[in-house]
Amino acid sequence: MELDWTQTLPVYIFLGFMGLVLGSFINVVIYRLPRGKSIVKPRSACPSCGKSIPFYLNIPVLSYLVLRGKCKYCAEKISPRYLFVELISGAIVLGYYLWLGASWQFAGYTVLTLALLVIFTIDLEHYIIPDEITYPGIVLGLAFSFVNPDLTIIQSALGMAIGGGGLLLIALLGDWLFKKESMGGGDIKLAAMLGAFLGWKLILFIFIASSVIGLVISIVAMFFSDSVRESRKIPFGPFLAAAAVTAIICGDYLINLYISRFYHI
Repeated sequence: MELDWTQTLPVYIFLGFMGLVLGSFINVVIYRLPRGKSIVKPRSACPSCGKSIPFYLNIPVLSYLVLRGKCKYCAEKISPRYLFVELISGAIVLGYYLWLGASWQFAGYTVLTLALLVIFTIDLEHYIIPDEITYPGIVLGLAFSFVNPDLTIIQSALGMAIGGGGLLLIALLGDWLFKKESMGGGDIKLAAMLGAFLGWKLILFIFIASSVIGLVISIVAMFFSDSVRESRKIPFGPFLAAAAVTAIICGDYLINLYISRFYHI
């Protein structure tokens, strides 16, 4: 049966636009949350001159392109991060819908991935993972298991325990070996949130994948960045977030592929 684009295209356009709008809100969260500001009010303003941004200059993506990445009032440059976050958010919402359709999995994985986008950006810039995201995320992850056909509440609770407990043990071991804090509490709470959403199998995958991603990126960063070499400080949250998205998209496939190849050796 041929796809009726007259019916589906408006849905895709609407979802893509809603993803861009969510990205605009996410930008507000990324800027305000680590600074202790309300994410609800006041209305959006230029971070340089503080001038409020009218609604017609706050249209996702379009406003940034029309203004050429500058504030209309003070002409200061606006970080391209705002544009990228909006585009990525739109791609997340539309991509998951094309993959999963109108389902609880679409809703759950979209919420989780957008939250990871916030965490990725904040931790990369401020070296913190806000409790305002991880604590509600743990609760939502456990609740998600009741409507996720691929996960039971037992698997979700076990994933939360392994995620948080496993990273806590690693942190304690690192503290003992290096005689200083080796991992922040935010990473531990994030791992618990990911375990609650994805279950114990995928949280183990995330541990391995994030370590591999972190090792590769850290070596590259140490080689090319003077500041990283001097501080020797690289946040782990972005690696956990990247590994989690990988787990959502193809984690089960990679696990099954590994098991099948190992079994036939």
